[in-house]
Amino acid sequence: MKNVTVKTFVAIGIGSALFFVLGRFAAIPVFANTSVNLQYAFLGFMAVVFGPLAGALIGLIGHSLIDFTSWGPWWSWIVTSAAVGGVIGIVGRKIDVEAGEFTTKSAILFNIANVVGNGIGWFIVAPTLDILIYQEPASKVYMQGIIAGTANIVTTAIIGTLLLYAYSRTRTKKGSLDKE
Repeated sequence: MKNVTVKTFVAIGIGSALFFVLGRFAAIPVFANTSVNLQYAFLGFMAVVFGPLAGALIGLIGHSLIDFTSWGPWWSWIVTSAAVGGVIGIVGRKIDVEAGEFTTKSAILFNIANVVGNGIGWFIVAPTLDILIYQEPASKVYMQGIIAGTANIVTTAIIGTLLLYAYSRTRTKKGSLDKE
């Protein structure tokens, strides 16, 4: 847990709460307990800014709160949310938005992490765990995974990229301050 600061723990708390609010109150239902969710764009943003531990814990805690306050915990999807945050956070270490830079290369790297994390998570991991843990029908859970994963990839690509770009513009660029 090297480089874990108070700032990171605060980000995990606030990030989990915002993930919960977005997932619980801003979701657009589309198919069998599957929604278009804006919280994954926010998760991607937080994972890049605060790292893989924060990303994983925001996904884990935030998704747990959503499930515990609605239909009960659906562990396959909770674990997948944590994994998506962790994967984007790992790749996000190569993106330095704190330096005031979010280049085309940064956006491409972020979206590769987005596609890999959400794609593997929702197209493969979540449905497979649904079958193994809950004995759900394969045709149903793989369709849910395809819908959820595609929606998460698209919303994260658009909104997550815009959030990172906007955030980078609030940071002071390295070497931009002159000494008087």
